[in-house]
Amino acid sequence: MKQNDTIWFSPLGESFVRSRHLLLSALAAAALLSGCATPAPAPAPAPAPAPVAAAPAPAPQAQCNADGAKFAIGQPASAQLEAAARVRAGAESVRILTPNQAVTMEFNAVRLNLVVDARNRVTAVRCG
Repeated sequence: MKQNDTIWFSPLGESFVRSRHLLLSALAAAALLSGCATPAPAPAPAPAPAPVAAAPAPAPQAQCNADGAKFAIGQPASAQLEAAARVRAGAESVRILTPNQAVTMEFNAVRLNLVVDARNRVTAVRCG
């Protein structure tokens, strides 16, 4: 034995020290190797739901036809004139547009617009 060798002393003997070192080495190796293990496979994805039948297309809406309401041009606007113009134009709704009135510009294919002048006489009929 060399002079610088460390002497281990154990009351249980030299074989205990060796077996303890062997056990610690084995545990360290097992811990290191567990990091290399492949993960468990991911669960299979759930089957795609069966396609749902498309809802039936809504019934086509009646289109406004301004030609049917041209009879109103030149007449004073009234509730009766609005109703008659709406029916003849096949529109679902009517709006009266007065001079300098702010209006929304969205197009509505089932709406009849009655444009009136300062004297409340219909000057134009339009759909939208």
